[in-house]
Parts: sequence; C-alpha cells; structure tokens
Amino acid sequence: MSKKKHGFTLIELLVVISIIAILMAILMPALKRAREQGQRAVCVSTVKQLTLCWLMYADDNDDRLVNGEAGIQWSGRPMHARERYWVGQCWDQYNVQGGRRMSRVAQIAAIQDGIFWLGNYAREINMYACPTGIRDEMLTYNIFDGVNGMPRTGTYSGVSPSTGPNGKKLWVKKRSEISIPGERLVYIDEGWATPDSFAVHWADTFSWWDNAPVRHGDGTNVSFADGHVEYHKWKGMTTIKYGRDHMDYHGGGFRPQTEQEWDDLLFIHKGCWGQINPNFPGR
Repeated sequence: MSKKKHGFTLIELLVVISIIAILMAILMPALKRAREQGQRAVCVSTVKQLTLCWLMYADDNDDRLVNGEAGIQWSGRPMHARERYWVGQCWDQYNVQGGRRMSRVAQIAAIQDGIFWLGNYAREINMYACPTGIRDEMLTYNIFDGVNGMPRTGTYSGVSPSTGPNGKKLWVKKRSEISIPGERLVYIDEGWATPDSFAVHWADTFSWWDNAPVRHGDGTNVSFADGHVEYHKWKGMTTIKYGRDHMDYHGGGFRPQTEQEWDDLLFIHKGCWGQINPNFPGR
C-alpha cells in the first residue's frame, strides 16, 4: 500500500511567504545603503581626480586657475578674458521643473569643448558625472564661484577681485591667492549642473542661491583647494527637503530659519569665499 504524499498546506505556504517578506524588509535597506556607499566611494574618487586636474592646470599655467564658468565664453565676461572654460555648457532650462535637457551627444560635445578635455587633463567622459546621476546626465560636477568661477556682488571691482574683512581676496584667480587651501571649496557634486559655477551670495542677501545637493543620502561630496575630498552631510531639515525637491532644477534658493540651517549655509558661504561676511546672521 503506497504512502500518501503530503504537500505544503496553505498556512505553511503563507508562513514561508511571510518569512521571506520579513527578510526582504530587513535586507533591502542594507543593500540600498551598501549600493549608495559604493557609489559615494566612486564619486569621491572622481571628484579627487577632477581636483587634481584643477591643480595641474594651475601648475601648467603660472598659478592661474581655470575658468570655472561652465560654458561661458570669455567674450561675454571680461573678467575671464581669453580663459577657456573648464567644460562646455551641458545644461538647458535649468530653472524649469521637468525642463528640456540637452541630448547625450550634445553634452559630450560640450564636455570635449572644454579646456580639461582639450588640454588632456580629463579625457575620460565618466570623469564628469557621478554614478548616482540620472540617465544621460553627463555632467554633475561644478566649480565654486570663489575659485575663478562667476564673481558675485561685492567680490570684484571692474575685472579685479576685491578683498574681504580679513584683507584676503574673496574671488581668486590664482592658487597663491588662496590663504587656507584646506578650507577653500573647489568642486561639488551638484547633480544637474547649473549655469556658470556653483553660485553663492557674498553680500545683498543671506540665502541659498544654488540649493544644497543631496546626491548621497542627506549630503554630497565636495573638494578643497589642497586636493582633499570629503562627504558633507547637511544638518537642517529644510536644507535637505529643499534639496530633494529641487534635485533636477534650480527653482530659487531659500533663507534658513533654524541654527542647523544657518550652519549649512555658513559652510558653503565661508568655503566659497574663504571668509565670512561680517553681516552674516549670528556672526
């Protein structure tokens, strides 16, 4: 007499499914964190390479810094006379949510039109974008205003840099003009890179211009004029929320309200200009 075959009962099957669901709920966040940490490490390495290219350019050009205004012809900026931009224009409708983007082919052509490519400093197309970028986003990195990017109100007179309260130049055109290289910001993983350079107010108003990128968790990767790179995590809840809400377009900056939000802006303000405006709130 043959034995009766037994299969899973409905209850047993539901138990197995529940266990699998629980394990997935536990493992997925860990896998997501591991993936982000891997992408962040690649981004840190890429920002490091770009910053070394930035330093090499100065070495090769009598200490002069590369034109940090992405895609801006020198003829339109007398303060950048005959200085070819480090990378060409890869943005389009940057201040429109869901705005039109340049094609992948056009972005590559723009990158190859910059002095970093033409001068053999960075001839790998993957050096210009973070792996967390959206599909066909070929440029995610941006140079800060203060290191020969776009000069802002109060940082220059005519075509010459102005000095700040500590007697040092705010907007610098030579590496030797940077007083504390380990504190002066050079590159930021911005995402959909905005026009010109990463914009930061010196005077007039104390609010964000370009928003805080949240490319990696609640922060982003930045580099400094001495060549080191670090991950910077934002403190303020609104800083982070506003950054997430504007990950693919500009939309205008905001004015901090809490102490943590002011600390976030101060990090960018001081790092960009090498000093703090005496009128900065709370200073």
